[in-house]
Amino acid sequence: MKNIKPYEAEKYATAKTGGLFKKPLYALVEEGIYQMQDGERLYVTSLSFERELELGEDSQYPLEDVLDKFYCHVSDFYEELNDTDSATCYLEFAASDLEDVRSLRGIIGKHVYNQENERDGKVYVDLVIE
Repeated sequence: MKNIKPYEAEKYATAKTGGLFKKPLYALVEEGIYQMQDGERLYVTSLSFERELELGEDSQYPLEDVLDKFYCHVSDFYEELNDTDSATCYLEFAASDLEDVRSLRGIIGKHVYNQENERDGKVYVDLVIE
């Protein structure tokens, strides 16, 4: 994963401007982080990134490792933006702990990938963030 950037989804707009006729679905917590207002206590943020197909990245890895490391899950896939032919991916990430979402946003601007390493005669796959 490279060129990791914040993505400001249109659905967050009412969190900043306030809805005139209905309660907003999201409340702005801090820059780029919103809290869902539908009864669930979930914090969300959206990111775009480029998959590195030349490194063998598919739609699952290293994304699964990122989700595990930051205790998050994908809450929106943005189907209208994600083209199967494009290396760029747009996702909304969610967690019940605000600190986990803050930590996840720490990968913005970084290079994230899996690297095989041998330890004690066994091969392990490690998540690298640099």
